[in-house]
This record gives sequence, structure tokens and C-alpha cells, in this order.
Amino acid sequence: MVDAAELRRACAAAIDGYGGGYFHGRDWLRAAFLEVPREHFVPDRVWWPSRQDGRYPLLDRTERPRQWLKAVYRPLAALITQIDDGRVRPEDGPAADGCFTSSVSCSAVIVDMLHHLDPQPHERVLEIGTGSGYTTALLAQRVGAPGIVTVEIDPDLARRAADNLGALGLAPRTVVGDGEGGYAAAAPYDRILSTAAVRSVPAAWPRQVRTGGVIVTPIDTPYHTDALLKLVCDGHGNATGHLIKPVTFMKTRAQRPRRSYGELGWPGWSEHRVTVGADGQRIRTEGR
Repeated sequence: MVDAAELRRACAAAIDGYGGGYFHGRDWLRAAFLEVPREHFVPDRVWWPSRQDGRYPLLDRTERPRQWLKAVYRPLAALITQIDDGRVRPEDGPAADGCFTSSVSCSAVIVDMLHHLDPQPHERVLEIGTGSGYTTALLAQRVGAPGIVTVEIDPDLARRAADNLGALGLAPRTVVGDGEGGYAAAAPYDRILSTAAVRSVPAAWPRQVRTGGVIVTPIDTPYHTDALLKLVCDGHGNATGHLIKPVTFMKTRAQRPRRSYGELGWPGWSEHRVTVGADGQRIRTEGR
């Protein structure tokens, strides 16, 4: 029988080898990753995100426990827990089509996001998109569950996440609602982490973060991928930051419809200037 703790250690070692190591020397994050049983947060039936024979295969813990557990600890694999907001059911088996609407995000990306979020002990953190509760549990290892507010728009997912967390003795404030509005009742926060991508950062988020506080979120880009965005807030509803790296996430429900990138503030292709010389290539936006 495959040992979950052994797979967890192997997964952590693999993550250490990506791009200089996604733990980036954060001992607390490595310790949290090794402490939290990821398999506890993964449903017994999940879909693999790549098609086989035209369908998304279903991984069933009861039928093939070894395959299921190994998938849980594939460092670059997300496991799909919901399709079409629950209209496609795991009981129906492999899925022919449908839109992925919730997942247990891949371990490597969650570790990288938490590295850039850099929460400190006893800070107040708002998480947008509770999902399975796995990321919440990792955060709780650093800041303590009482310092976390986690918002999930889907009542069933929120209930299951609260159960998952409660079974490990963790009781963050779990709120059912639209995370784009944040959760003003417990603001201000030191950090906001969104595990759902946005096309436009909701104005409510920087309004609910203290001066110098940080927001980390995936954001849609015109470059055929999302990007991880880190913002630093001024305490007056404004935030400034930069894109870190490409990622892929599901969009918040309200921001699934496509919008013009010009409308969203992205520079057009004509606004980029490319300079090539002895010192290499430089690409910048016109006027900067």
C-alpha cells in the first residue's frame, strides 16, 4: 500500500526542484505542507483534468485507491471536484464535456502563491474561494485558524470544506457568499488570497486591506493564460503591484464572461516598443 506521508515528502521534494524551489526557503511553508494531509481534502471521486478517449477520467478512491492517492500528490496536477457548478455529477462517471468550476488546485501552484503572499503569524487573512479547504488548512498552520476568513460562493462546497477543516480541529470563519465583495465585517486584513481568477480586481479587496497589506490573485491576461498578480495596498482603497508568472485558474462566477482587454486596461500590441542591442532585448510599454 502506498504511504500518504511518503508521497507527501516526495511531492515536496519535487516542488523544491521547480524554478529554484517554490518553497523558496520558507521553512514554515514546507512544514505546513508536510503536516497537512492533502488527501483528507480530496473527495473520493474526482476528475482528472486531461481528456482520455474524449472524456475526463474519473478517479475513484474506492475502486483504485493507489491510483487516486498518487494523483493527489502529483505536484503539477489539479483534481477537478466540480463541473458546470455541480450539474455534472461524479456518480455519472467520466465527463464528456463541461466547464470546470471547482478543483483541488495543484500543490506546486498553491505553495508558490503562499510563498508570495508571505503571511506572518497571527495576521488576519481573507481567502477568496474556500474550495475543498486545503489551502485554508495550510494558511492556518501559519496564522492560526481564528485569523482566517474564507469565503465560498457555493453552499455545498463551503459546508464540505468546513467539515474537512473541523475534522482536523480547525475552525476559521467560513462565509457563504460572493468573494468579490470581500468580507467587510472582519476587515481590515493583512493579506487577501484569491484562489479564483479575476479579469478585473474587485474594488472591495484593496478597500479591506491595511496599509502595506498584500493581495495575491490570479488575473486573466491577453497572453492566452492567467498570471499571478501581487498587489501592495495603501490603506485607502488603492493598490499597486506586478505580474509574477503564468498560472491557470477558474474564474469567479461573475467574471466568467469575456470582456475587451482594452476595457480592462491592458495596453494594446501597438503600445509595446521592442529594443534590441548588444545588451540584449528590452520590451516596454510606449511612453514608459
